[in-house]
Amino acid sequence: MALHPDRLLPAEPGIRAIARRLYDGVAGLPIVSPHGHTDPVWYAEDPAFPDPAALFITPDHYATRMLYSQGVRLEDLGVARRDGTGVRPDGRRIWRLFAEHFHLFAGTPTRLWFEHSLELVFGIDERLTPQNADALYDRIAAAIATPALRPRALYDTFGIEAIATTDGALDDLAHHDAVRRSGWHGRVLPTYRPDAVVDPEAAGFAGNVERLLAMTGEPATWAGYLAAHHARRAFFKAQGATASDHGHPSAQTSNLPADEAAALFDKVLSGKADAAEAEAFRGQMLTEMARMSQDDGLVMQLHPGSFRNHNPSLFEAFGPDKGADIPKATDYVRALKPLLDAVGNDPALTLILFTLDESTYSRELAPLAGHYPALRLGPAWWFFDSPEGMRRFRETTTETCGFYNTVGFNDDTRAYLSIPARHDMARRVDCAYLARLVADHRLDEAEAHDLARDLAYGLAKKAYRL
Repeated sequence: MALHPDRLLPAEPGIRAIARRLYDGVAGLPIVSPHGHTDPVWYAEDPAFPDPAALFITPDHYATRMLYSQGVRLEDLGVARRDGTGVRPDGRRIWRLFAEHFHLFAGTPTRLWFEHSLELVFGIDERLTPQNADALYDRIAAAIATPALRPRALYDTFGIEAIATTDGALDDLAHHDAVRRSGWHGRVLPTYRPDAVVDPEAAGFAGNVERLLAMTGEPATWAGYLAAHHARRAFFKAQGATASDHGHPSAQTSNLPADEAAALFDKVLSGKADAAEAEAFRGQMLTEMARMSQDDGLVMQLHPGSFRNHNPSLFEAFGPDKGADIPKATDYVRALKPLLDAVGNDPALTLILFTLDESTYSRELAPLAGHYPALRLGPAWWFFDSPEGMRRFRETTTETCGFYNTVGFNDDTRAYLSIPARHDMARRVDCAYLARLVADHRLDEAEAHDLARDLAYGLAKKAYRL
């Protein structure tokens, strides 16, 4: 099962040779991971990972959602229910179950990431099967018990230069503070994610806002609420944050007069707002956050278009982020106009747009990013974090917004071991795309080498101000 050195590179020999040369120039570059969901406690306390299943399977919703779709119960994969019952946290049993169903991942990026991790981290070049599952489990379990496989050591092994986590607005960032005080050289940055205190439809919204105001000593007024966000953003920035992140149901923005915004705030805080008013408030807060980014320099990321927790029985039993978030159609041209009218022409602002709706790439997103100085396009994200998704992204956006209105790659993952695998995949796909442009005499090869380096490393550093 040894990884093929030409995986994901073009099949045509001449173009493949160009792609190999491009890839060789970027394969060893440091990893900049400006948006992800790894646990900051890993870097603060440097604990050993508990077992192979807890490392590869239980926290990875790409793995668990596929198995769930084939009738495997989440409890049997170690996923905890809200009430704490029914979990079977037997790592070896979970691993055997994964091995029995590993054929389900044929052709998926999950398999590529998994096999890359097995070979590059553990030296395992066998494909996982029910027959070798126990032997591979024992090899991995023995390895992760050693200091070389702890989070801080892996940070160096993977060649990570900087990694960002995603943290709620109410988080005390104690683990980030512990990293900073420890003297360890790793660069672990928080990211300001205010959804729980911005979305009136979020569970516990009013209580969350009350906590936000109490933390900052601000009154329960529109002006006080905005001041509280300013204060929390400043706190995050002091802890190293360079970005904020916003996961909204849509890209809708608003730009209301101050008195109307204040009245809307009072209504949503009272719990009397309807769905349209909740959407208007979220939209207003996107514009307010963009204005705050003009002031404090935090890069703003917008991740709209997910129908979250689509499976209500699963959500009720297990809570959010269990693989039941589904893409939906998303408008950007009309939805973003109030925000863009207010701040879109400011080149000092960076608003990075992501999408789960590929149909918007050439029709909306690339034309918008190809015009407004404040806009950049995030990479193919989530369901499209795959070779095919990455190719389609380049093919449908480059002709309109070029390469330099995009921000390279980010891995957006909770699965630590998949980080180098994901970056390697992106580098190979981008080099394959650039090689075709060279073969078509649309780029010089020297120019393509420079572009490959920027796509793999330089653009992310620049966009996220790292």
